[in-house]
Amino acid sequence: MKSLAIKTFEEYQERYAQSVADPSAFWGEIAETFQWEKSWDKVLEWNFQEPKVQWFKGGQLNITTNALDRHLEHNANKIAFYWEPNDPSTEARSYTYAQLHTAVCRFANALKVKGIKKGDRICIYMPMIPELAIAVLACARIGAVHSVVFAGFSANALADRIVDAEATMVITSDGLNRGAKSMALKEIVDEAITTCPSITNVIVYNCLGWECNMVSGRDSWWHDAIAHQPEHCTPELMDVEDPLFILYTSGSTGKPKGVVHTCGGYMVYTAYTFQNVYQYEADDIYWCTADIGWITGHSYIVYGPLLSGATSVLFEGIPTYPYAGRFWQIVEKYKVTQFLTAPTAIRSLMAHGTEHLKPYDLSSLKILGTVGEPINEEAWQWYYKEVGKEQCAIVDNWWQTETGGIMISGIGTLSPLKPTFAGYPLPGIQPVLLNQEGREIEEPNVEGYLCIKAPWPSILRTTYGDHERCRVTYFSHYDGYYFTGDGAKRDENGMYRIIGRIDDVINVSGHRFGTAEIENAINANEHVIESAVVGYPHPVKGQSIYAFVVGEELPEDELAARHSIVETVSKEIGKIAVPEKIMFVTGLPKTRSGKIMRRILRKVAEGETGSLGDTSTLLDPGIVDEIILKSNTI
Repeated sequence: MKSLAIKTFEEYQERYAQSVADPSAFWGEIAETFQWEKSWDKVLEWNFQEPKVQWFKGGQLNITTNALDRHLEHNANKIAFYWEPNDPSTEARSYTYAQLHTAVCRFANALKVKGIKKGDRICIYMPMIPELAIAVLACARIGAVHSVVFAGFSANALADRIVDAEATMVITSDGLNRGAKSMALKEIVDEAITTCPSITNVIVYNCLGWECNMVSGRDSWWHDAIAHQPEHCTPELMDVEDPLFILYTSGSTGKPKGVVHTCGGYMVYTAYTFQNVYQYEADDIYWCTADIGWITGHSYIVYGPLLSGATSVLFEGIPTYPYAGRFWQIVEKYKVTQFLTAPTAIRSLMAHGTEHLKPYDLSSLKILGTVGEPINEEAWQWYYKEVGKEQCAIVDNWWQTETGGIMISGIGTLSPLKPTFAGYPLPGIQPVLLNQEGREIEEPNVEGYLCIKAPWPSILRTTYGDHERCRVTYFSHYDGYYFTGDGAKRDENGMYRIIGRIDDVINVSGHRFGTAEIENAINANEHVIESAVVGYPHPVKGQSIYAFVVGEELPEDELAARHSIVETVSKEIGKIAVPEKIMFVTGLPKTRSGKIMRRILRKVAEGETGSLGDTSTLLDPGIVDEIILKSNTI
């Protein structure tokens, strides 16, 4: 299999110029390295008005042929996945490419026996076990559209996604262990589907050996479903623009958006970006700590690595269970070379000091990645110095569920490092910064609205069942551009720094501050672990800044602690950026993927605590009660 990886920064610059000058020639050359049942008639046809984007038009393929079958001739016995359980005393597992191929085919055949056919939607609600990846690939094998829902969402949230996708089957497990917590997933599914008449089948993997209520005629055990199934399943012939999966993401309204990605362009782009951002080589061991329930897991645990013939680690647990060194124990065990995690995880480990790093040999590491949110400088430096020992490149990925793959990042060890800057646009990505009037900002170090002016292969095609919502959300703000919803600025060398969501920009006396910028400053205080800032109305300044701060412990002298933070922010940015209000809390309201729910904090800051909406899907809903109670004293 031909490597798609760029080898020097100069080559990156050349390839980037080619990709902008002639996208069809650039991507056509890359696409030729994959297996196609029928080649395309035209590489690209698009407009951002409808919007309608088609890549490799007329081509036919199956993504699992490229992710599995084409590796069998030379790499059948190569490990595809090492699986590391939540509890280190539980037996680990591994799958070679041959074993994974067999498992996928058997389960794909089981789905067909259940009546699943091309185009059917299947909801998958499972722990981070190999069977989750197998279920995803089995759906793709037979042309069913998978919709993975993170196993942690409530029954109501799960039901909303099932109903929107009109799914006919749910694949789940009896339960899961995540850290010290357990969840009865089958019970949650049973509750959810009481309002989902489209569901006719439920397949349950026996993960923990728990008793389950099994409804006759609807529910079946995974092991029974695959019993006696053949080890070969002919892959369904898919058009490049057939849907591959739906993945739900939160929007400005209460209803989640079902982002649709299709087979051909997504395949080409995820493999290309994986190989370049992580500079993957044949003997490397790659580990992304994300959950497959999120887009990072889809693109950079399942599809990107398998399309590249990589060996990856799957991890069921959390960073600090049963001890703070769990990540590093796994790095040492498998000799991980590329490691990708979230800034939230890095900050949580920083709070434990550095003792948890010392027992483990981390010398195998070459590249450290971050994803999910802009990383503050203190966390970046800790990651670089304490984990990477100043020997590893840090690649700070910027991208979205809607983009399908990494858009702006460092290029492995090839590109310059600059803390808090995501890096350079990947080949094929044409970012621009626009002002409020829609004019492109050419000057360096000026903040603007980050937009993309041309399509890339893995761009979302629609939002399921509501194409108008796709158009309005992403293509109506500025004519001819994909609107990311993020603010950013570009330095004199062309490196991009993501400031944060546009609605996370605070305008204080005419000065615009990104929340990430202020949080970076607050987090530089030696007593602060994490913070979140929001704007709230101010009669003179227009908006002022409200900071929610997590320290190693709640300060005994809050007045002194506030003064210390004010001094830090004044030093880092200036007095204009000093928070008007500072609340010390034990935690922040976060989704189970680690995203801070600033919407809730903004309501608290504005005194509208009676209209927070549903908080049951948060990682710890009790944090909200604590914050509301304390807000009455600020």
